[in-house]
Amino acid sequence: MPLAPLPLALFGAFAHAQSTLAPAGASSAASSNVSASASSGTTGATLAPVFVTANPLGETDLSSPTTSVSGDALVMRSANSLGETLNGLPGVSTTTYGPLVGRPIIRGMDGDRIRLLQNGVAAYDASSLSYDHAVPQDPLSIERVEIVRGPAALLYGGNAIGGVVNTIDNRIPREAITGVTGAIDASYGGANDARAGAAQVEGGNGQFAFHVDAFDRDTSNQRIPGYAHSAQQRAADGPDADQPYGSIPNSDGRWHGGAVGTSYTWADGYAGISYNGYDANYGSVAEDDVRLRMHQDHVAIASEVRNLQGPISQLKFDFGYTDYEHREIDNGETSTTFRNHGYEARLEARHKKIGPFEGAFGVQVSQNTFSALGDEALVPTTTTTNVALFGLEEWKVTPALKLSLGGRLEHVKLDPVDSSGTKFDGSSARDFNAGSLSAGAIYKLTPVWAVSANVAYTERAPTFYELYANGPHDATGQYLIGNPNAQKEKAISTDLSLRYENGPNKASAGVFYSRFRNYLTEYNTGRLVDDSDTPVPAGTDDALNEAVYRGVPAEFYGIELDGHWRVYEHGPHRVSLGLTADYTHARNVDTGSPLPRISPLRTTLDADYGYGPFGAHAELVHAWAQHRVPEDDLPTASYTTLAVALSYKFHVGKTNWLAYVRGDNLTNQDVRFASSVVRDIAPEGGRSVMIGMRGDF
Repeated sequence: MPLAPLPLALFGAFAHAQSTLAPAGASSAASSNVSASASSGTTGATLAPVFVTANPLGETDLSSPTTSVSGDALVMRSANSLGETLNGLPGVSTTTYGPLVGRPIIRGMDGDRIRLLQNGVAAYDASSLSYDHAVPQDPLSIERVEIVRGPAALLYGGNAIGGVVNTIDNRIPREAITGVTGAIDASYGGANDARAGAAQVEGGNGQFAFHVDAFDRDTSNQRIPGYAHSAQQRAADGPDADQPYGSIPNSDGRWHGGAVGTSYTWADGYAGISYNGYDANYGSVAEDDVRLRMHQDHVAIASEVRNLQGPISQLKFDFGYTDYEHREIDNGETSTTFRNHGYEARLEARHKKIGPFEGAFGVQVSQNTFSALGDEALVPTTTTTNVALFGLEEWKVTPALKLSLGGRLEHVKLDPVDSSGTKFDGSSARDFNAGSLSAGAIYKLTPVWAVSANVAYTERAPTFYELYANGPHDATGQYLIGNPNAQKEKAISTDLSLRYENGPNKASAGVFYSRFRNYLTEYNTGRLVDDSDTPVPAGTDDALNEAVYRGVPAEFYGIELDGHWRVYEHGPHRVSLGLTADYTHARNVDTGSPLPRISPLRTTLDADYGYGPFGAHAELVHAWAQHRVPEDDLPTASYTTLAVALSYKFHVGKTNWLAYVRGDNLTNQDVRFASSVVRDIAPEGGRSVMIGMRGDF
């Protein structure tokens, strides 16, 4: 995990100050929190968070394994992509397709099994379809990230069977604002000469509030310690192949965007609307002549009413509409256009206590239409409709024991357009009824020790590409063929963890196990084909591996450790140490063969020192080699990286400033993530230094 920049701290910190939903640096025994006080020696009150993603009841003690990152801790991790920003948190890795593309992976599961949300609802894109499709979110615009490890299908649907990543911002102000405040920042440096800047202004009269933000990032090709291709890949390339050295060709990019939002607030709630836009233009590291141009428009409406009379005490409504498009430009010509547009709406109601039970229930409705037109028309244009009911109840049996039980029923319909006379001829509509149940418990052994356990049964309907795919996919070197008869994916999952919390000292140790009855994944048939799925001999230029989707029994299990300790505090001096480690084992139960792209055992040691306005942070990461790979994959070597950041806070008049310098991968290691589909042609960045400054007013 690279150490992220200290830039743009006020951007997140300021937005954080405007929200009482989750104070900066919040932490709790129920969640593995990266606290603001643990980064760069910063200080501040530590308050229990309201973890909105894992529980609509506003609890601080959660049985689900969760992580919340906010404030200075989020600034320290902020990187070019959402996946890279979160990579290295317990159980979290990233896909990566060059320096600008990365989607979070949780416990070895990616794609449609991980639900990415913005403020609790979907913002549609194409990132789950292909590893070269970026997530259209810039970490500069995020106030807080909440991660639920393990099944979150109860609240968010079958495609949260592996977990949820919810990014939260203040584009719709949730609390009253009086006056005008803002933040501005700029940074330069890094392994790809990143020039980044962001600005934000918020204001209000105590009732009406507004928010405006903008960001811009421009990067050059990423520098690397040696060859772009691994030694194994160079041997397979042959002696006459060109071998890029020192940088990754076509890895540059630029993206920018911004948002405007407004709300009306009162003592017991708020209602508001926002718009945000995102544009990107970046290269494909697997194809030197291919650029991806992306645009997303997203409109959100949100409201919450508290302290209602009658049996319902609180109502919360969230709505999001997204219009997304990206074009893949090959030698200056558009080869494929991907579009995805649709909406998602959620209404949650919290009821007053009924006997010993406290709970919430709700309805969720969504519909989106996805199309891929052109040379890489992988799937027919398909409309997916989802309607669901869910509920969650909690019972505090004793002061030490709390139980929870929840369920969800959803109906999913996938409807491809008439494709007569095309390669998608015969694609027919499919309907699925999916159900999920979960039960959890927290038992406090002592005031500082607790045990948490969860068990869940979840179902996931197949996606449009798992059902209808029939086309070339150059980004992964495959010709993908869907399974029109695919059935629901079913899993039973369990978690067990031991937790400790005593002031600034927090630790957790957990194990997890998931067993899938019908795990849908692609398997190579062994045939080499061309773009029309016609067999070709080995050695043919641009030959693709034919792959089909099929369901197999699979299991995932592993361990997660996370702890942070304040080892010294005297006057203005503070020293903290941290340890994080995780391991995931995933296999096909029938054959015993490993599943692809699973991160190896990783450990992170970190140290923080603070003295007044000065801060220092050091982080040492070691990842073991990954030899448990499918037969057609290459193993990855181990690596050890070191990152260091120094910061200084000062004031000029009424403006607060933060200056920083940061060094990443100071050991200049050749880092190739086992979770990356392009690990053998595009490693992570080499040694780099970044400087920056930011201020708020």
